[in-house]
Amino acid sequence: MTAEGTTRRDLFKLGAAAAAGLVATRLGASEYLDLTPAEPNLKAGVTPFNPRTATAMPTRNLGRTGHLVGLFSLGGQAAIEQPNNEKVAVPLIERALDLGVNYLDTSARYGGEARWSEQYFGQVMKRRRKEAFLASKTHDRTAEGSLRLLETSLKLLQTDHLDLWQLHAMSSMDDVERICAKGGALEAFVKARDQKLVRFLGLSGHTDPEVLAEAIRRFPFDTVLMAFNAADNWHLPFQKTLLPLAVEKEMGIIGMKIPARGRILEGVPPPSPEQQRGTAKHDRPGTLTMREAIRYSLSHPVSTVIIGVDTIAQLEENVGLARDFRPLSAAQLKALEEKVKPVYGQASWFKRDTPANPPK
Repeated sequence: MTAEGTTRRDLFKLGAAAAAGLVATRLGASEYLDLTPAEPNLKAGVTPFNPRTATAMPTRNLGRTGHLVGLFSLGGQAAIEQPNNEKVAVPLIERALDLGVNYLDTSARYGGEARWSEQYFGQVMKRRRKEAFLASKTHDRTAEGSLRLLETSLKLLQTDHLDLWQLHAMSSMDDVERICAKGGALEAFVKARDQKLVRFLGLSGHTDPEVLAEAIRRFPFDTVLMAFNAADNWHLPFQKTLLPLAVEKEMGIIGMKIPARGRILEGVPPPSPEQQRGTAKHDRPGTLTMREAIRYSLSHPVSTVIIGVDTIAQLEENVGLARDFRPLSAAQLKALEEKVKPVYGQASWFKRDTPANPPK
């Protein structure tokens, strides 16, 4: 038991178990490739299938969904949410599918009012929908508002359903009360699932793990998208209570903020202070390589990690890192946590009240 209260031995065992499942999936790759369906009826409940995934990278179960997800998944931010960036964004999405990525994450909030991210994904989904487990989100806490957002998401994404619909950025206990209240977003979630507009239901957040934990205790979500990087253990750790709770409930667990938008990475210069969000300002380059950042997160019991990219080169590097992943030992995990400690504040800028100075 650590000073933070996390049973690290238990979490490491969970990570080892995930790695064991990962190896088993690799050994069964040829069998998986034989499962290629002919024009599946996705809306009827058949999981999407990218025939390149099994040989491109290891896969893990996405909780109870039945989907074998590649260790690396494509996030809908970075280049994919920039306005009038079709010539960059669309080829990135195409290349991701070509490389075996089989989970795509976007949101009604990515790309501003125009929702550029969903627009770009839609240009590819109209032709390649059956290859990707497609996830989007609602930031509205009401049923009526969320259903309106979903209607537009389906139009922009050029599909008749989502594989996963998530509550976006659950940040406070007030958010939990609002979605659970009469007329709250959970009513829309159940209705959309019953009408087969969405297959599975999830939630996301990066501010406070206790908020997500409380929501999970109140409603049987299928997945959780949580912030999880090597700086996690130093302030409001998601691995202390939320990760074990999600494992206990057999949820699909998706990790995000792996490189903390570059703030955790060595050699990445900080933006100007006025361009930075959060209370802990980025005043120096990070301390980890991208390989170390991804390897840390994947050595825990997560199903996959989603990362936004700006270039094809970044995308190919991340897929390669997922392909070559090997789990870290408990000592190696601790060493990376210590390595990132001097910059933990800027690497945790998205959390509530992150102190600027490292803990003693």
